[in-house]
Amino acid sequence: MDRAEIDTRIRSIIEPFNKAQTAIAEDTTFAGDLEFDSLTVMDFVAAIEDEFDIIISMNQQAEIETYGQLVDAVTRLKDRT
Repeated sequence: MDRAEIDTRIRSIIEPFNKAQTAIAEDTTFAGDLEFDSLTVMDFVAAIEDEFDIIISMNQQAEIETYGQLVDAVTRLKDRT
């Protein structure tokens, strides 16, 4: 699975969480731009993990601040499986 396919799938997952209908770009932040609170982050991460059959550790989650970083992290995790 390549980065473009992962990007497309994550965009479809993020849609219901994006209440303000913010345009998603590589540098879109979850806390600032999308205004995700901690509960939303937990639900969103669970949806990503279920979709891609991966586990995103708490340490990895702490390092992911932008949409592009998330796509890169999922791509790396999928490459390992």
